[in-house]
Amino acid sequence: MQKTIAVIGAGFAGMSAAALLAKQGFSVTLLEKNQGPGGRASLLEEAGFKFDKGPSFYWMPDIFERFFQQFNKSASDYYELIRLDPSYKVFWKDREPISMPARLEELTGLFESLERGAGLQLNRFLAEAKKKYDTGMGRFVYLPSLSLTEYLSFDLFRQSLKLDLFSSVAGHIAHYFKNPYLRQLLEFPVLFLGAKPSATPALYSMMNYADLVLGSWYPSGGMYEVSKAFFQTGKDQGVRFLFNQEVLSIRALPDKRMKLVTRGGFDQDFDYIVSGADYHHTETSLLQEKDRSYPQSYWNSRTMAPSALLYFLGFDRRIDQLEHHSLFFDADFDQHAREIYDRPGWPADPLFYTNSSSLTDARCAPAGHHNLVALIPVSVELKDNEKVRQRYLDLILQRLTHHTGIDARKHLVYQKSYAQADFIDEYHSLKGNAYGLANTLLQTGPFRPKIRSKKLPNLFYCGQLTVPGPGLPPSIISGEIVAKYIHQITKP
Repeated sequence: MQKTIAVIGAGFAGMSAAALLAKQGFSVTLLEKNQGPGGRASLLEEAGFKFDKGPSFYWMPDIFERFFQQFNKSASDYYELIRLDPSYKVFWKDREPISMPARLEELTGLFESLERGAGLQLNRFLAEAKKKYDTGMGRFVYLPSLSLTEYLSFDLFRQSLKLDLFSSVAGHIAHYFKNPYLRQLLEFPVLFLGAKPSATPALYSMMNYADLVLGSWYPSGGMYEVSKAFFQTGKDQGVRFLFNQEVLSIRALPDKRMKLVTRGGFDQDFDYIVSGADYHHTETSLLQEKDRSYPQSYWNSRTMAPSALLYFLGFDRRIDQLEHHSLFFDADFDQHAREIYDRPGWPADPLFYTNSSSLTDARCAPAGHHNLVALIPVSVELKDNEKVRQRYLDLILQRLTHHTGIDARKHLVYQKSYAQADFIDEYHSLKGNAYGLANTLLQTGPFRPKIRSKKLPNLFYCGQLTVPGPGLPPSIISGEIVAKYIHQITKP
């Protein structure tokens, strides 16, 4: 008889798990709290503007391609990918902006122009980063990480020596480069991993390989096209999607099956349940206390990645001085990092990031207009309010005006903000985080919350609070890890 599985949450981890489990022969029902697929990678469409609400960097295209190939498909069957060149533009306080070219030869020349010998050093740095990427994104990242013993084979131990786990990204980069601008450019990709570069394992220099070599891409139509592609893949495998069905409870039954009840009136028993919803929310709100794997004290002790203060902005003219992706490093990097991680507080002078997809894709804004998503990383220990949101909107508009010479306030015709309270309301996000648990050494691999419940053997987890970690490609991998694990333990 066909086994039944409920998957909670139509984010990338949940949709990845659901599609792969259905391919393996399970009868899969996916229940989603909100009205459509994508989870945090959903779409805001108002006043003729389109905004991707969540991820905007399409990095690691090989991970997406690997997923689709398991269904004899390719990303190109669903959407067109455009390589961005420059990959992004960086604005500084005391020098001209730097645009990061997509071609490695031009990038090497840029580094050399900023520091003598840095071109050669960049090639050496990226060669090492590639080794980490190939190793870290090879066998390691697909381990279920239920036990340290998974890492103790001689082959894996030998490979682990290549990963540089016990030094920091900041120290590793400083070994190669002295120029402060180059250091900040290379530290940028780890900014959202949940710890300062000085506290993030040097393993994550592999993100520089993903950034500078594999490149920044744009799926034509926006990131939501990728969400739709995963949704369609699941449907093609026979996954039943039920939207507007917020799960209220999970209960173990005497026959070892699991009962799931939703706010929309859905009430059904399943052989297995996979939660791609927020791990902490699943444990503390959906399960009885006796069935929880981790006490509240455990979650209180975790180091969280940042939350984000987001603005969705529409302008009645193009702002061509920006790029599709722009980084505003025109403030003190170290001070902002301390205000996120060391002494949580609203940043005095924050760094921020903007995504202007309409510069690449005119469909994202009315004719002659400009869409812009601005993001300020902030501590999860804060409570936002309208006064705070307005303060930082004013700051962003002032700095856009300063760097572009265009009166951003004058041309603003649409605005909407999104912050901690919204992450909690829409996604039940622990402390309103935007990026899950920090990728510190003691929250990596087997030190993260487990994919299998310690109390209920038929309950499993995927998503950014479990392995392998935060980000869009890791979420896809998380779904695959749990799907393969369930297949292994249930096959005859």
